[in-house]
Amino acid sequence: MKSVITFNEDLAVIHAYLCADGYLCKRSKRNRWYRFGLRNTNFTLLKDYQKRVKQYFGVEPHITDGRCDFTCKSAYSFLVKNFKSFHSYEWLFPKQMPRKYYAIWLRTFFDCEAWITKIKGKDRSVSLECVNEKGMIEIKKVLKKLGIRSTLNKRQTRNVFILKIYERKNISKYQKIINFLHPEKKENLQKSIDTFVNYSWKFPKNTKLLKNFVKEKMIEKTIIDKFGRIRFCSNRKVNLTKLSNYLKKFYLIKSKVSKARHNGIGTKYYELSIEQKKEVQKVVDNELIAN
Repeated sequence: MKSVITFNEDLAVIHAYLCADGYLCKRSKRNRWYRFGLRNTNFTLLKDYQKRVKQYFGVEPHITDGRCDFTCKSAYSFLVKNFKSFHSYEWLFPKQMPRKYYAIWLRTFFDCEAWITKIKGKDRSVSLECVNEKGMIEIKKVLKKLGIRSTLNKRQTRNVFILKIYERKNISKYQKIINFLHPEKKENLQKSIDTFVNYSWKFPKNTKLLKNFVKEKMIEKTIIDKFGRIRFCSNRKVNLTKLSNYLKKFYLIKSKVSKARHNGIGTKYYELSIEQKKEVQKVVDNELIAN
């Protein structure tokens, strides 16, 4: 059995499981035993823990009633010697762990402790809650090293700290770099990302499809104001610039794109306008506006 630490992916995963939902127990009376294991209701995680322990320590734990554990003094002593405590208030992110295992450690911890919010237009986030302030501060720092921004706050009513990953770019980075092994959480993460509206238009490369795309966008979004001018708004200038270019290419329609503007609540947007009567008529003649 191991006595000197050799850090690999299996040990990183075992360590994270024990920090999250794990336990180490030692009976101090006669017939001493030294047990460590994982409590979790998800069978996928229990099987993963079982596999990792077998690969690292050479002994296969048993899975029964929402837990996976076994008794082994040398493995127990190895963990205590190298990592001290796995108690809820005392565990620490392993400083001796190489950077290449950061993501797998985080995935394992989040598999056990995280939840995903997916309320379209209101709240999309990946969140953790834990009583270990120092451990949560370390997780926030590690996420930052991986390019993922998060917030950490203490709940007002309890001595509990909540970490949240929000905004599409951060949640998407989390998915790309870390993700989940937990099947339901993995699915919910994708659903959360899917609730974000993609404001950047994907213009087809095929000429026929591109022309149809331009026509559909015009019919969908175009309005004529009381002065007979056509207005088309978007919060992405590149969308309108490309649209303006293709209107000229396919229909010989001249248009212009404004500089940044702001509405009554301060949201930035851009406007494509077609003002000359003969250009507006081209829009009508080519059926680029809804009846």
